[in-house]
Amino acid sequence: MNDETLGVALVVASAVGFGTLGIFGVVAGDRGLTIPTVLALRFALATVVVWGVLWHRGKLRLPGARVLGTAFLLGAGGYATQSALYFVGLEFMTAGMVAIVLYTYPAFVVCLTALVHPERVTRAVVGALGLSIGGVALVTGVDPAGVDPRGVLAVLGAAFAYSLYIIVSQRTLTSVDAETLTAFVLPAAAASFLTFGIGTGSFALPVSLTGWGAVLGIAVFATVVPVLTFFAGIAKIGASRASIISTAEPGVTVALGALVLDEPVSAVTVAGGILVVAGVIIIQRESTV
Repeated sequence: MNDETLGVALVVASAVGFGTLGIFGVVAGDRGLTIPTVLALRFALATVVVWGVLWHRGKLRLPGARVLGTAFLLGAGGYATQSALYFVGLEFMTAGMVAIVLYTYPAFVVCLTALVHPERVTRAVVGALGLSIGGVALVTGVDPAGVDPRGVLAVLGAAFAYSLYIIVSQRTLTSVDAETLTAFVLPAAAASFLTFGIGTGSFALPVSLTGWGAVLGIAVFATVVPVLTFFAGIAKIGASRASIISTAEPGVTVALGALVLDEPVSAVTVAGGILVVAGVIIIQRESTV
């Protein structure tokens, strides 16, 4: 297998892994696990695995104070907010719908970037934004199956928080590699949810094997594996191609939601999802020009 084929396979594996997050999240919720419990354990377990992998590779090192401070803000602020709102969305909508709405985050990135660099907003980008917004409007307005306005607002909030996370991360990555930054973002997110859960009395360890299985699935298959395979894929085929291939993620979640959770999937849902992904692909391509 040549480097290009391997790189594509790694990014596809990453998209599949991230696509399982909503499925495991629904299972965890059905077992009565609270959001602080699920996310505190998710990020804590992911921290242990990522640190172990980096240590084994000889790449685990402590960055400077400035990077550590930024990583703490990214983890306890941006990533924690995005994850919390994502799981709130799962309480009101199907996993497939949540995945589609969340994928509007590139549109938020473009809009925020335009505030500082308006010259980067081309006609193609404007058209792509229209596709993404139209796709979300289609699946949430025309096809109300599995949709709740509270869930839509929560996931749009998650997309906005993720866009801020991406913008700040991009600036930080000029002074530290992505794997090292991730290694310190994860424990910051874990600490924030653990503190909140204990403080509010909403943290409790799972008491069933299914509950633990869902948590481990979220930590390993929906967090560690996709993060590491995505970075590995970028090293083989570049960030722009990897970003485009990763748009398979919402399709994976929709398919798994239908197969595993028996979630409804209509032609309108598929059409809306295609519009969102098409908009994302155009935005990714324009951003590399």
